[in-house]
Amino acid sequence: MRRAYHVLAYVIAAEVVIQAMVMATAVAGLDHWIDDGATVNKHVIDKHPAFTGSFGFPVHAINGEMLIPLFALALLVVSFFAAVAGGTRWALYILGLIVLQVVLGVSQGDVPYLGLLHGANAFAILVVAVLAARRAAVGGPALAN
Repeated sequence: MRRAYHVLAYVIAAEVVIQAMVMATAVAGLDHWIDDGATVNKHVIDKHPAFTGSFGFPVHAINGEMLIPLFALALLVVSFFAAVAGGTRWALYILGLIVLQVVLGVSQGDVPYLGLLHGANAFAILVVAVLAARRAAVGGPALAN
């Protein structure tokens, strides 16, 4: 179980990187599409235009609202059996940051400046997930939560 904790924490960290990659691709593709003469309005957004990188928007949403929270819940469950020093506490930190991330992500449509916190919180998730994974590294202290 210790190994599962280690892997899940690194998977969450990798997912944060993937989130940044697909969002950067989507925004760059949208910028390129606009530079080629297209315009964006509500009608266009509702039609889900196909431009290079447009896959990034739905991938970012599905990954961030479903897959990453699922990994965080799995990490929390595994933490009860993994014998990682402070493992449950770190899994709760990750889960809390991810809940905050989802709330910020779905709220930034109403308050765009929340996007600043959404981006900064992603770095916090990345760092905390890597720290949690390192705590579970083979040869690390195996203590009760």
